[in-house]
Amino acid sequence: MTEEHPFAQYVRIIGKGPHLSRPLTREETQDAVRMIMQGEVEPIQLGAFLCLLRVRTEVPEEAAGFIDAVRETLDVSEEVKVDLDWPSYAGKKRQLPWFILSALLLAGNGIKVFMHGAEGHTPGRIYARDVMKLFNIEEAKTFAEAAKHMEARNFAFMPLEYLSPRLNEIMALKSVLGLRSPVNTFARMLNPFKAPCEIQGIFHPNYKDVHRGGGKLLGQPHIAVLKGEGGEAERRPAKPAQVQWLNEGKISEEEWPPMIDEADAAHDEEMNPDHLAALWTGTRDSIYGEAAVIGTAAVALKLLGKVETIDVAQALAATMWAERDKGLLA
Repeated sequence: MTEEHPFAQYVRIIGKGPHLSRPLTREETQDAVRMIMQGEVEPIQLGAFLCLLRVRTEVPEEAAGFIDAVRETLDVSEEVKVDLDWPSYAGKKRQLPWFILSALLLAGNGIKVFMHGAEGHTPGRIYARDVMKLFNIEEAKTFAEAAKHMEARNFAFMPLEYLSPRLNEIMALKSVLGLRSPVNTFARMLNPFKAPCEIQGIFHPNYKDVHRGGGKLLGQPHIAVLKGEGGEAERRPAKPAQVQWLNEGKISEEEWPPMIDEADAAHDEEMNPDHLAALWTGTRDSIYGEAAVIGTAAVALKLLGKVETIDVAQALAATMWAERDKGLLA
């Protein structure tokens, strides 16, 4: 009789059907993902594991266990202060990635922002990495380089390709599996520098509890989760924004009002990334873009504890925008 593969137990736990299967515990997930990261599973096991989790929808305990295991593999020896961890994994197809200007705006005002992400897993989208190249922002290939960039300009961007090559390989399986895997959800929570604040964008509302609950189990002090444009952490300025908070273990929700009319929020047919820099330098106007930049920065400012109310947050973000260094992206 063939001996059972050690990983088979985890596929069985989540795949025995609607009445016998159950979610993995944090410890079980950590052990399973540790095996995945070390290359100790068969390809067919990995595919089954990822698809079963995705179909059922992940739970906070699985998120925490996943992060526990992946963080064991990250070579983060540098002690660098990061205020805000900003994951970017969805990509944009209907509006430009205005949130990148929000992150640079915060960095220009002394807030240290670490952005990480992946690209190419869904065709026809503009990803953060594409924009970094356009802006001539050097990407970090090591955590040491990220630390240097943070010290130099309060901002660093690290592609998942360098942050965790193994996770990047698994995310690339979308073209084989035909759907996104849990890696697309969990990679957003890596926060390798242990920044006290995380801003998370989601597309499906049920994932808010995965991020907040997982963050709570991991001891993450502050998280803001919003249904962002295209799944990125970007305010949709023509719609009410439901922001879900985690602050020192306390969960709450808050509705932010629309900033502009729906008539000013038509899909961007051009999707020309050059318009991002043009808005920053003031050579091009965009009611939608400016509102998205200011509105997203406002959420981050409240998350960071710089302000206490929505109105003050938006007023401060607007002032920062009006006083930005227009030569930064010239």
